[in-house]
Amino acid sequence: MKKSKLLILITVVMFVFLLGPFLVIIISSFSNNAVMRFPPEGFSLKWYDKVLNIEMFRSTFWMSLKTGLAATLTALVLGVPVAYANVRYRYRGKNILELVFSSPAIVPGLVIGFSLLRFFIYVTKIPVLTGLYLGHTAILFPYTVRVVSASLRNFDKGIEEAAVSLGSSPVHAFFAVVLPNIQSGLVAAFILAFITSFNNVPVSLFLTGPGVATLPIQMLVYMEYYFDPTISALSSILIVFTVIIIQSTEKLLGISKYM
Repeated sequence: MKKSKLLILITVVMFVFLLGPFLVIIISSFSNNAVMRFPPEGFSLKWYDKVLNIEMFRSTFWMSLKTGLAATLTALVLGVPVAYANVRYRYRGKNILELVFSSPAIVPGLVIGFSLLRFFIYVTKIPVLTGLYLGHTAILFPYTVRVVSASLRNFDKGIEEAAVSLGSSPVHAFFAVVLPNIQSGLVAAFILAFITSFNNVPVSLFLTGPGVATLPIQMLVYMEYYFDPTISALSSILIVFTVIIIQSTEKLLGISKYM
């Protein structure tokens, strides 16, 4: 009994530790104060109204949305065949190649951002927007490979082999049999990669430039000059937005088993 009570206490403490900061942000977003503080004094929705009326937040939201969708789709297109090759075939140097593919998820984001800045902007001199898109694609690629690989390992290889033995070509079997059966894994990879891109700070911090900024970077810039609850309101919207996407997808497809 004492052991169970101790475990319950530890669980409650961990939940408070993990969820406490989010609760502070959400509660402070309804404050009537001119500066962000906790606990708030009074109740007001004016900061949410302000968020919706600030042009730089609206424009950077669409920039983050477009960049995230484009990078996620590209990472999926590149990641699916790589995951298939890693799961289905054995070849020399496979472990080393898997480590290379996983490096963007292992190396600190600031190091990746700085490296991409040096390569994309200073060496290749490509446009800032293109560099941002390629940078996000690079950091999303290992996530798509990992999630799709997990889905392929759960798929019975015999079904694909049966389709080939009945006259289907390997390519046709892949599109007609494999892809439909790993649909949940593809959706899980898309959701995880998109949220990672949308909320990314380290890489975006280095790859954004004049006229090109993502929403998280714009939030940082805003906080350099203002300390009102506007950022709390915007953060609360993003928290609710993320939770709704994750929970809805989990209920429909059960994506947690692929992550």
